[in-house]
Amino acid sequence: MPLKIVIDARRLRDFGIGSYIRNLTYALARLEQQHQYVVVVRPKEAEELAGLPENFRRVVFRRPDTGLLNQMRFSLFIRQFEADLYHLPLNLVPCFMPRPYVVTIHDLSSLLFPSSPERWRTLRWHRFRRGLLRAARVIAVSGATRRDVENVLGVPADRIRQIYDAPDPRFFDEGAAGCQATPAERRRVLERYQVNYPYVLYAGAIRPQKNLPRLVEAFAVLRGELENHPMYKDLRLIIIGDEISRHSALRHAVIKTRLEYVVRFLGFLPFETLRVFYRSAAVFAFPSLYEGFGLPPLEAMACGTPVVTSQVSSLPEVVGEAAVLVNPENVFDIARGLREALLNEPLRAELVRRGLERVRRFSWDSTARAVLEVYGEAARAGGG
Repeated sequence: MPLKIVIDARRLRDFGIGSYIRNLTYALARLEQQHQYVVVVRPKEAEELAGLPENFRRVVFRRPDTGLLNQMRFSLFIRQFEADLYHLPLNLVPCFMPRPYVVTIHDLSSLLFPSSPERWRTLRWHRFRRGLLRAARVIAVSGATRRDVENVLGVPADRIRQIYDAPDPRFFDEGAAGCQATPAERRRVLERYQVNYPYVLYAGAIRPQKNLPRLVEAFAVLRGELENHPMYKDLRLIIIGDEISRHSALRHAVIKTRLEYVVRFLGFLPFETLRVFYRSAAVFAFPSLYEGFGLPPLEAMACGTPVVTSQVSSLPEVVGEAAVLVNPENVFDIARGLREALLNEPLRAELVRRGLERVRRFSWDSTARAVLEVYGEAARAGGG
């Protein structure tokens, strides 16, 4: 039976959630034309979802998605569409949300790694839990996230569906620049950023759980070990993400280890440039303490780059045996993983081979098919 479905796409420009919204929407558009979709975006974002078929309608909600009053206004706004189902693809359920609705949970970092005072954390926990308990279905992006939703928030297991994320399909586009660019083309991109040295790469949001101060300390250990190495004596660390000025702990770690001249912060980069940095890195490092899924390691694998990542949370589930796993709380173990991925040539070749195999197991078409099944379940379940 055809459904009218409203998708909340107001976080389209966010680092991880934006990728989820964009790729899921386009995959749904590729797979079926039966349902009618209303995609709610913020001002100036409507054109970012260009080329959708006629059964997709884009509408603009002009207020921000922060604040209790704006959440209430959003709930009132979407009621006008009289949809059969609403999809909230982010960790937020507005007050007075019409039912039935589906929520995608990417992680519980805002609850497990809070930055707000205790009283606000408790209130947020109760509001978030109530929103999930009212949901017809909750999508968890990994087994680890599914367990968190069940154990931390007490959502019944029969309401939760585990559906994996996937890398952006452009990482597999054989005709585009980036991972498939020639060495000369990659050199030209790197020259624009004055990168003419081997480097360890981190790409992603900069948050406390990302564990970047320990990565900097591990890199300092590694630099000391390689100071006379013919290939890696000028090894650098490049961090692509937020500006360092916003993160005092990371800035202090760089100063403390006296690595100001070998650690570079580039901010967010255009997609094509990001792919060049992935492809050209000696190693991709992702020693996160907690991930709901963990897309960056798969993105690096898609570009043929060896990966070192954590042995905790969802990451072993996602990378399988295609990465060097380390204890993210042990600086010397992170350094050990980086050293092995750099210097052990047979291991490097095997990591590249396994990584390219591993990343092919994840696709947005598969994700979208599973989401469509959840839409059907949720619509049949209604508000109960």
